[in-house]
Amino acid sequence: MAGQTASGPPSFPQAGPEFGPPNPLLRLLQEFTIEANRYVDAAGDRKDMHRTDMNALAVIMRHTARGEVVTPGVLRKELNLSSPATTALIDRLDNSGHVVRERHATDRRQVQLKMTPKAFRDGGAIFAPLAQHMDSAMAGFSAAELETVTRFMTAMVEATAAAREESDDEKPKGGHPG
Repeated sequence: MAGQTASGPPSFPQAGPEFGPPNPLLRLLQEFTIEANRYVDAAGDRKDMHRTDMNALAVIMRHTARGEVVTPGVLRKELNLSSPATTALIDRLDNSGHVVRERHATDRRQVQLKMTPKAFRDGGAIFAPLAQHMDSAMAGFSAAELETVTRFMTAMVEATAAAREESDDEKPKGGHPG
């Protein structure tokens, strides 16, 4: 629980007898998340892309791989953006040559978003070095160990999504402005 200190910003609970020692595995997950975000920010900067732009491309790629249509509404919901922010994001991706807007084949009222070959090339250039380092790191583990880690990471993703959904239920609707 955060509380306002007399000298300024909120303080957060630390490890100690009241809370117990920090869980080393959760600490490592936090560190991984921070390092992954740093990588995405640095790699995106080299391609003049903001993290939100790269997250949008990841959402489009994930849905497309499942055979699902990706609309501006899907992007808005997944990235928790307002409608104007979503439009600005799609305009940036369109202007940079990473996404095209197409009318749906059977419902012409619906606009769908598709990644361009440039988006796939840039994505490969951005994430290939990370994938190579991760592949090297994973090579030190057995198939059984990787299966255990896969189950663990799946559970952590699901737990994080559940916490986000609970948090979404507690806030006013309308999305993040930007």
